[in-house]
Amino acid sequence: MTTYKRYDPLSADLPHTPMEYPDTYWWATANTAPSDDGKLSENIDTDVAIIGAGYTGLSCAYYLAKKYGVRVHVLEAHKLGWGCSGRNGSFMRPAIGRFLWSEYLKKYGLNQTRSLFQESFKALNTMKELIELGSIECDKQPDGWLRVAHNKNRWCVLEREYKVLQQYLGYKEVSLLSDAEVTAHGLGGTEAHGAIYYPHAFSAHPLKVAFGIAKMAREAGATIHTATPVTRWDQNYNQHRLITPHGVVNAKHVVIATNGYSTEKLHPSLKARLMPVLSSIVVTRPFSPDELIKAGFTTTNIVIDTRKLLNFYRLLPDGRILLGSRGSITESPKDDFRISNDLLNTIKYKFPKLNDVRADYHWSGWVALSFDSMPRVHSLKSHTGVSYAIGYNGSGTTASVYFGKLLAEHIGGGVQIPEVLGGPLSAFPFSRFRRVGQRLAFAAFKYQDKK
Repeated sequence: MTTYKRYDPLSADLPHTPMEYPDTYWWATANTAPSDDGKLSENIDTDVAIIGAGYTGLSCAYYLAKKYGVRVHVLEAHKLGWGCSGRNGSFMRPAIGRFLWSEYLKKYGLNQTRSLFQESFKALNTMKELIELGSIECDKQPDGWLRVAHNKNRWCVLEREYKVLQQYLGYKEVSLLSDAEVTAHGLGGTEAHGAIYYPHAFSAHPLKVAFGIAKMAREAGATIHTATPVTRWDQNYNQHRLITPHGVVNAKHVVIATNGYSTEKLHPSLKARLMPVLSSIVVTRPFSPDELIKAGFTTTNIVIDTRKLLNFYRLLPDGRILLGSRGSITESPKDDFRISNDLLNTIKYKFPKLNDVRADYHWSGWVALSFDSMPRVHSLKSHTGVSYAIGYNGSGTTASVYFGKLLAEHIGGGVQIPEVLGGPLSAFPFSRFRRVGQRLAFAAFKYQDKK
């Protein structure tokens, strides 16, 4: 596989050399990428420049151009959806941030939790809206997802979450399933000790989704330059000057939409604000229907377990199993090999009746954690004409397109950003020791997941 070794957004310089797509299952099955406007090769003026052609940036560009007629240019260092928009686990669900809803209730209280819950469904509906409006062919699977107890001790987590969903958030459509009911639902194996079934969620091919939104944005009038890294950013009062290798963009407003691949050298507002963490995915060989029936894995639902270092997995349309989890601390060939084996061993443990479990694809991507585990969509007061939507904490597939829409409405139409999602990112204390803190946290989570 192709990966990009020894890259760490915490210490990386601004990108200068465009890169090809990593060797993922999504890239191998995405068909041809849509046309874009290629590398920037001249000096231009624009209303809004968006840095990053992932879900956030493409969504923002689409709504700015389509709804408000804004002159908008997207600047992507590499390819369309090159970052986690084209590497994620493909789970399209109502999610904001990293916590369970029971944890949000304890942390923020009922009113704020209800607001976040409502925003999470707006995020899901935004993704559905874009797929439908663009007639995006993205291998969309039937609705439904399962949060499954990976051992019997985690049943209490499900009961608590189910109670909050039903009694406090009014989500009556969810169901609490016993072991037998989970098996009947199409999920057996050694780590299915009850589950919550959520009817509102689906899976889709993430890179095809990115390609589809990019096509919509250009048809609406946005310009998308790939292979165009921003190598320097100067601001003079209300004017921003973005320098790229072969041209300069003068913009009235700049949107930072780089999430896990954000380097702190891009803009002062990012200093100590994010914790980039690797997420890794393995995709197996195809299994026959008989093999999957024997193993007890036939559901088309997306599945997330109750680990702190959670596993997320699903059946792909061609009978392969996709499973992901947190990756290594840093990128290296040795760590890639170890993580790939760990993920394969997880599949073997979950479904011991499967034979010849091998990886046809394995890749990693950087997700962005924030200090309070919440994403932010924000226009800076300290720097005129600068906004960001960032810090999705590994739950950004639907939140990112929604946040792009929110920024477009704010920049193009003056619409106020929802208070529960707005405000600046908080800085990490002792930020130079973030990797040390990550190692300690991962060790603690791994210990807790064995209980």
